[in-house]
Amino acid sequence: MNKPETTEYGAHYQEYIAQVPDGDIQELLRIQLKATTGLLHSLTEEQALFRYAESKWSLKEVLGHVTDTERVLSYRLLCIARGDQTPFPSMDEHLYVSGATFDDRPLTSLLEEFTAVRQATLTLLAGLRPEAWLRQGTAAGCNTSVRALAYIIAGHELHHVRVIQERYLAAQP
Repeated sequence: MNKPETTEYGAHYQEYIAQVPDGDIQELLRIQLKATTGLLHSLTEEQALFRYAESKWSLKEVLGHVTDTERVLSYRLLCIARGDQTPFPSMDEHLYVSGATFDDRPLTSLLEEFTAVRQATLTLLAGLRPEAWLRQGTAAGCNTSVRALAYIIAGHELHHVRVIQERYLAAQP
């Protein structure tokens, strides 16, 4: 499957989609699951609460954000794949993080939730017929395809893993 055309998603998602390498998107999502959980599983609770600046999210909050975003995007993907043309509103990422209690949960719990959400996404994608990947709907006021949503999920995670490596893990003692 090829990357989505720029007409299949809003311009604000270009950064994420551009980061996704060519290849099987479902296989990439499987590989990402292993890589991300492998990167974070050995952190201590203290390390997982680290913030590289006062106003920034903790590592736990970043992981919770990635999980919540994938859950929301996967729901949109499901609806559009099934032919639902209901427009989806924007997602306020700060509201979602502030409304959660990620820092109060064990890191293992957050990693289990991320794994469960990713497995659900992979199961959903595996059951799609070829024509469903090209179906389009509206999300955050933009035309969006099922294919684009899969790539946005992958690119969003790649973006945050890079931030974790560069600003969180590299800054810890």
